[in-house]
Amino acid sequence: MNDTPDKKKVSGAEADDVVLRVEDMSVDFRTEHGAARAVAGANLTVRRGQTVAIVGESGSGKTTLAMAVLGLLASNGSVAEGHIWFKGEDLGHVSPQRMAQLRGTELGLVPQDPMTNLDPIMQIGRQIDEGLIDNGLRTRRDARARTVELLDEVGLPDARRRASQFPHEFSGGMRQRALIAMGLSGRPALLVADEPTSALDVTVQRGILDQLTGLTEELGTAVLLITHDLGLAAERADIVVVMYRGDIVEQGPARQVLTAPQHEYTKRLMAAAPSLASRRIEIARERGLDDVLDEALLAPGEEHGTTADAADAPAAEPAPLVEVRDATKVFSIRGNGLFSRSKDFTAVDGVSLDIPRGSTVAVVGESGSGKSTLARMILDIEKPTSGTITFDGAPVGAGGHREQIAYRRRVQPVFQDPYSSLDPLYSVFRAIEEPLRAHDYGDAAARRARVEELAEQVALSKGQLQRFPSELSGGQRQRVAIARALALSPELVVCDEAVSALDVVVQAQILQLLAGLQEELGLTYLFITHDLAVVRQIADRVLVMQQGRMVEEGTVDDVFDSPSTEYTRALLDAIPGRDLELAL
Repeated sequence: MNDTPDKKKVSGAEADDVVLRVEDMSVDFRTEHGAARAVAGANLTVRRGQTVAIVGESGSGKTTLAMAVLGLLASNGSVAEGHIWFKGEDLGHVSPQRMAQLRGTELGLVPQDPMTNLDPIMQIGRQIDEGLIDNGLRTRRDARARTVELLDEVGLPDARRRASQFPHEFSGGMRQRALIAMGLSGRPALLVADEPTSALDVTVQRGILDQLTGLTEELGTAVLLITHDLGLAAERADIVVVMYRGDIVEQGPARQVLTAPQHEYTKRLMAAAPSLASRRIEIARERGLDDVLDEALLAPGEEHGTTADAADAPAAEPAPLVEVRDATKVFSIRGNGLFSRSKDFTAVDGVSLDIPRGSTVAVVGESGSGKSTLARMILDIEKPTSGTITFDGAPVGAGGHREQIAYRRRVQPVFQDPYSSLDPLYSVFRAIEEPLRAHDYGDAAARRARVEELAEQVALSKGQLQRFPSELSGGQRQRVAIARALALSPELVVCDEAVSALDVVVQAQILQLLAGLQEELGLTYLFITHDLAVVRQIADRVLVMQQGRMVEEGTVDDVFDSPSTEYTRALLDAIPGRDLELAL
């Protein structure tokens, strides 16, 4: 940072109610090849009670900027140029002790991943207690009472009992609420929320953001919201700041940036965001703009009901590849006590559906709705307690080992997390080759040729085949997972939240890839997701699940345009940007 604080700027910041002002700030990281600039000349202002959203894909510098403000850069990172003014104080000239004091009181943080940011062996309440005590906000005697108040404020029912539970006893949404309670415990002037809802269902996301908005408005807290979803930012923020490769390329009032983006990268983000794509499809349908629909839909056709002439006869429905009839799965859950009885939990309750050949059927619902359990039964990982599942006319799981091996060749999964679904000790080549080895596919030369063919299909270079998962981006890892799933030329691919962990730009690329592969190879997809905005882009039919039961089923257009249940309407209403007017 520059050596001399500017006193005029300090007093000015106090006078015009500015909480945070970042001026010409650059962040460098030391590497073996020299300094790498992660943020270049950033300028932004956050006022009291205002929400400023920083948007951009992974690697754009948005989290680095936020960590610089909080003084939490990695040990090899530093603010090389510029100033960070916080309530009139130049953070570049404060001691580490003062910075730690500010982080405990005036600066709050809600981190992205609640599972890795909560101690799994410590009770939730104790983790909040310790923050209150360490930052001098409460004594050890009265910390727990304050902790219960905080958990109650963020909407956790029965807060006193919940304070005594461990993170694994909380749902994802509950864990995120606990982190919000921690972030707001010091009543901070500025709260940094780093992707606070990226891993959550849309309805849970809306509830948490509503709660966060209400609390920050009540406290007058300024919020720096880090997100990759421009639709979410436009709906929730006053000001949007767009970052690309370390530069701020555009910023302004949220609705203005959304309706009249100036930079090409902002336009690209808008095109990629599923929530905004879903809204464009909805507006185009209302206005009868078929050319816009053709561009917005990834795989338009008769099943979508959007581009076919109304006078044309409907196409014959292809025969089902998969038929599920009254499938039920009951798990036996052990009680907590030594002598407690086991309890039955019905994860899937009498679900029936057909998956026609060459189509994409989406199963949607909140976490715990049973959609992943249904997918696991179709994959023959779980056996149904009752009901039947047939594939190409034959019962699933009815044969012996040979039939099971044959089924594995024809049905393959792509899982949610591209980080944990690949062996970190296998190169990309070996990861894609592994199913070929397991199923005795040809000799080494034949397998190499097949792996190179698959890499080309999913847009991976030959050079990338020699890399390891840790050397790839999230999108590249998911491409490897898709190539591995396609290695044995399956007929059905089960995508279980296959794009939910990815940035919107990468997400759009993977959805386009899946659509292209379906057209090229005649694949059938079962697409498990909690994001209805994604469904509108890629699916032909959609099944809505709630608490293990199918509550609605139909074509995508029928379900989106005329939902028959309150639950489906709630899922649709929770899509960010649902009420925005977009330029088409």
